[in-house]
Amino acid sequence: MPGLPRPLVIVGAGGYGRELLDVVEAVNATRAPAPYAFLGFLDFPGGLIDDDAAPDEDSKALARRGAERLGGLDLLGRLDADYLIGVEDAAARQRIDRYASLNGRRPATLVHPRANLGGDVRLGPGTIVCALASITTNVRTGRHVVVNIAASVAHDCRLGDYVTVAPGARIAGGVAVGTQAWIGAQASIVGPRHVGDRTVVGAGAVITEDVHASTTTENASGTRNASGTENASGTRNASDTGDASDTGDTPVARGPGDASGVVDGPAGSSRSNRGVPPEQRDAPLAG
Repeated sequence: MPGLPRPLVIVGAGGYGRELLDVVEAVNATRAPAPYAFLGFLDFPGGLIDDDAAPDEDSKALARRGAERLGGLDLLGRLDADYLIGVEDAAARQRIDRYASLNGRRPATLVHPRANLGGDVRLGPGTIVCALASITTNVRTGRHVVVNIAASVAHDCRLGDYVTVAPGARIAGGVAVGTQAWIGAQASIVGPRHVGDRTVVGAGAVITEDVHASTTTENASGTRNASGTENASGTRNASDTGDASDTGDTPVARGPGDASGVVDGPAGSSRSNRGVPPEQRDAPLAG
């Protein structure tokens, strides 16, 4: 007998949080019964740090979506609900994740029905794969990773916890991306390469060399560290490999079909066909 929909909230009521509601609604529309009952949005302490719109404008946008703001993050500790993090800043996602875990809450892991996943793809808890995104084969992600609209991740990649792959970004095969790294819109990483923890790969950049941790890249030929001084990319230290931690088998809600353990599409099986200013772990999913 099918289970009841799991209550779900989104932490962060700005533009990115509202985009996550699109993913929830798309998954619900292609599953019977719908896996989630969306309750509303929770504010992140300190304001809507992931969006430029004023709070009243966000409230109007929520009203047009038929959604409401329920209260602050503290409410998550009192609600029997799964959650998504609709905040783009990676360090903030980590803080919210820690708070939710301490309160016994489990993150949802969602794949938009118009995304494409290949065989032996394992998504960490809280990971979101948006519409038109593609993840090919033998890929692992950490916790609360975002693979945004029309982004692609090729074979044998490892994405660390809280990584963001922005819209249209391309990661070639064999790339290891460190914790809290940000891969900007339309950027390309030519594998196999290592991208360090907390690295920011600028929009449109082309990366053909390893990138040290906490580096901001500006273009294909040079990089800029946080202090603004020029710094040529070099071979990373072994301590900076930034591989995603072993997250185990994580049930995932996606389009038509079952929300079974590992996202897995071996040869011959049915596959589901189907963004950002940066400063920059496993829980099962009901369904």
